[in-house]
Amino acid sequence: MPSPIQNAPASRTSLWAGRILSSLALLLFVFTASFGAVKPDIAKQGFAHYGYPEGAMLRITLVEMACALLYAIPRTSILGAILLTGYLGGATATHVRVGEPFFLPIIVGIVVWLGLFLRDDRLRELIPLRSSKKTSSL
Repeated sequence: MPSPIQNAPASRTSLWAGRILSSLALLLFVFTASFGAVKPDIAKQGFAHYGYPEGAMLRITLVEMACALLYAIPRTSILGAILLTGYLGGATATHVRVGEPFFLPIIVGIVVWLGLFLRDDRLRELIPLRSSKKTSSL
């Protein structure tokens, strides 16, 4: 049975805005994940500051990269966004726990979903932000 709400495909502007926002989010995740490889001593200090054991750094970095990779692949991008939301929820909780401003992970999560919403027709079908015009069945 077809859906009663049919969204038009994304305009070129929306598509490119979504791609740009998604790319910015991905660049941030790649940068933070690679920071442990480039500056391991500073990354270890950061993990200690947040109360994480040194041995957790590799596992957390691998989870971050796996989630970002799933988000980057169009076929698995919605799953990746869901997993990144969970990852960013943990980052938000970590910042709250140590008494630091916690808005940055929330903003990144909004950018992740907004970028995906603008570039993915499937997501716009699931979450229509506009009401459909009612058509007469007579």
